[in-house]
Parts: sequence; structure tokens; C-alpha cells
Amino acid sequence: MSVSLRLSRGGSKKRPYYKIVIANSTAPRDGKFLEQVGTYNPLLAKDDENRVRFVEERVKYWLGVGAQPTDRVARLLDKAGLKERKATYNPNAGVPGKKAKERAEDKAAKAAEAAEAAAAAAAAPAVEEAPAAEEAAGE
Repeated sequence: MSVSLRLSRGGSKKRPYYKIVIANSTAPRDGKFLEQVGTYNPLLAKDDENRVRFVEERVKYWLGVGAQPTDRVARLLDKAGLKERKATYNPNAGVPGKKAKERAEDKAAKAAEAAEAAAAAAAAPAVEEAPAAEEAAGE
């Protein structure tokens, strides 16, 4: 049985309020938990002291016995100075995926074909109009 330090959602629709709880990792998100060790209210301003509250002694105890915080709780703990969190860096975060690259290549190829067709169409009528103009002038 592994124990995790995670958020349990409360509050009404579009008005979230979270309890920071110690729960069995297999328990449902808002289900049974072992202990509540804090609260998180995302609707408050970021500099408000009531936005995130911890019972520091209990958090330190549970981290000491091996409770694993979720990513969001780890961020909150790091900001509160209770647990150091390594900064994650994904160098490929802004790079488009394989399918997006294929779509971009197809779009570029179609645009090039359309430009060639437009250039050919613009050149072809000028050639056809010249003989027609000569015939009209000859009559």
C-alpha cells in the first residue's frame, strides 16, 4: 500500500476548493483519506496567505515515512519551503508532433502547386489572347 499526498476537490461547480490529504494511492480522488494536512483555495490571490495552508509538522511526518506528493502538491510544498522540488525542463515542449509536421508539409506542397497553377494560368491566357487579337485585327 503506497500513500500519497494529494488534492481532494470540494466546493461547488466553477468554485473549486481543495483539501490537501494523505490517502491510499488506490482510493478515489474525493474518497476516503487518512488525514487532512492542509487546504488550497485557487480562487484567492497568489499573494494571499490563506491560499495554501499546511499543518507543517504532519506534512513533514508523512513525507518522512514515505508519502509521495503528486506534482501539484509538490509544487505547493516547494513554494511553501517544505520540500525541495527539481525543476522540470522539456526541450521538446514547443515542437510540433509528427502528424502536425506531416500536415504542414502537405499544406506547403499544396500551396506550391496552387502557386504554380496560378502562374501557369496567368501566363496561358496572355498567349491565347494575342492570336485572338491578331485575328480581330486581320478582319
